[in-house]
Amino acid sequence: MTSSTLTAPARRGSDYARLSRRVAAAGLFERRPGRYAARIALTLGAYVAGWAVVVAVGDSWWQVPLAVLMAVATTQVAFLGHDAGHRQMFRRRGPSEAAGLVAGNLAVGLSYGWWVDKHNRHHANPNHADEDPDVGAGALVWTYEQAAGTRGLSRWMARRQAWLFFPLLLLEGLALHVASVRALVGREPDGRWRTPVRHRAVEGLLLLAHAAGYLGLLFAVMSPGRALLFAAVHQGLWGLYMGCAFAPNHKGMPMPTAEDDLDYLRKQVLTSRNVRGGRFVDVALGALNYQIEHHLFPNMPRANLRRARPIVRAYCAEQGIPYAETGLVESYRQALAHMHEVGRPLRQG
Repeated sequence: MTSSTLTAPARRGSDYARLSRRVAAAGLFERRPGRYAARIALTLGAYVAGWAVVVAVGDSWWQVPLAVLMAVATTQVAFLGHDAGHRQMFRRRGPSEAAGLVAGNLAVGLSYGWWVDKHNRHHANPNHADEDPDVGAGALVWTYEQAAGTRGLSRWMARRQAWLFFPLLLLEGLALHVASVRALVGREPDGRWRTPVRHRAVEGLLLLAHAAGYLGLLFAVMSPGRALLFAAVHQGLWGLYMGCAFAPNHKGMPMPTAEDDLDYLRKQVLTSRNVRGGRFVDVALGALNYQIEHHLFPNMPRANLRRARPIVRAYCAEQGIPYAETGLVESYRQALAHMHEVGRPLRQG
């Protein structure tokens, strides 16, 4: 769907409260410190070990497959930053922010404060073209209205965006780095900071440390050509992996407008899509394949989302709320079909 008026059943303010009580009774809001300690150790251990292998291999063409593996490791670290941003690991802000700054700014080169601000706005109004920054007009467009407003190169891309989607994701890593820097230094005309960031100086220092460490290591152990090739493969595939992890969750799902009046439960469920696939998909997508449960309970530990799924699905059936769930390939097909449909009026005109 592009934009639509969703038909909401009679408002029942206690619907979400009843579901929350069922989930709480199952103990699914409880933190999983042991699981997270193991996950953090394994993920960061693999990340550090990967860089150690890069140093050991030195100036060799074997660095190209290593860049592929490091793209996977980097995305898995980014998933830890996502969990920290939602306070899935720790209840208190301090430890959560520390974990997010290490995973995001230092390890990945992504501003944690910028991402939290952007991601919180997405969670508050998922798939709302005027409120959700993830479906705002940009390199891609998500509604007929956004497509109609394109000009020049943007219009050419909008006509073909379904075909360009995966190639464009190869630039997503670079775009995230640029957006992070702009968020930390950007000001409004009156001098105010454009993006609210709690620890701006610390974030800036950590981003500089990441850039210096990343580029310094590559150029220290490889020839300039191989270093640049490693960076291109690593950053390109990291962006592709990140995009492929987030795209199945909402793209092609209903997009509420100002005319729609949905309660919290329906707003989150109707705009989200789960992805089936077993434990491999759970790990590969950082448990974001349980997107409905994650949107309903953002601070629920990642390991509990799979257990919450049957409770939420059964409750949605009781309430007559559609619960979207599909396979991974089908989720991409639906997302691409939506993008292709949005560009249809431009192709016909």
